[in-house]
Amino acid sequence: MPSRVLIVAGSDSSGGAGIQADIKTSSALGAYAMTAITAVTVQDSTGVHSFYAIPPAIVAAQIETVLADIGADAIKTGMLVSAPTVGAVAAVLKPHASIPIVVDTVMLSKSGAALLDDTGVEAMTHLLFPLAALVTPNAPEAARLTNLEIATPDDLVRAGERLLEAGARAVLVKGGHLEGDTVTDVLVDAGGVRMFRSRRIENRNTHGTGCTLASAIATGLAQGLSLEEAVSRARIFVQEAIRAGLPLGK
Repeated sequence: MPSRVLIVAGSDSSGGAGIQADIKTSSALGAYAMTAITAVTVQDSTGVHSFYAIPPAIVAAQIETVLADIGADAIKTGMLVSAPTVGAVAAVLKPHASIPIVVDTVMLSKSGAALLDDTGVEAMTHLLFPLAALVTPNAPEAARLTNLEIATPDDLVRAGERLLEAGARAVLVKGGHLEGDTVTDVLVDAGGVRMFRSRRIENRNTHGTGCTLASAIATGLAQGLSLEEAVSRARIFVQEAIRAGLPLGK
């Protein structure tokens, strides 16, 4: 039987990010993907134009029903819309502490659209981070979460350590937004700091890479990989996805 991954996130009508990218990623890596949809976005290759939030109780009911019937070997959260949705998701996941949870801290789309407000960010930090096996902020998200200026790999480490102090058990701070020919991601947990480096791939078709990375990590954890192994395989998967990126849309 394939490993089971439950994805809690928004739907991307363009198919490049969100639930659609999550399902494609888990399926490509050999897992069975299930979903709890938090929002329906109006989205294309140029950005998020608007979205409709699914009521928090319905989001929680999707999670509860799937876990009661099918179960899950890992859970990944993405776009969570608002503090009430974050609270509902945290409440329904809390009794399932044995399942590794990967929290992708989705706050802004690549085009700059706000996907989680300040109260939602605060709720995510206090309610979801302590439940998570891994939190995966990119550099701008880590800066918002820690109030640190992030411009170097050392800053990524400091941000990861600050988030650990705030209650996260492990943090992967992604450095793709930083300048330079090398992309550095930093994994920080109780065991210390590990850096993952790769040469930057010049390709403008990078929509959905954050969703893809987090889902690939969750799939690795579902399949029994260690956290470091799951991160390493997921990074290679995303690098190859960028290298083969499809030039669709405008």
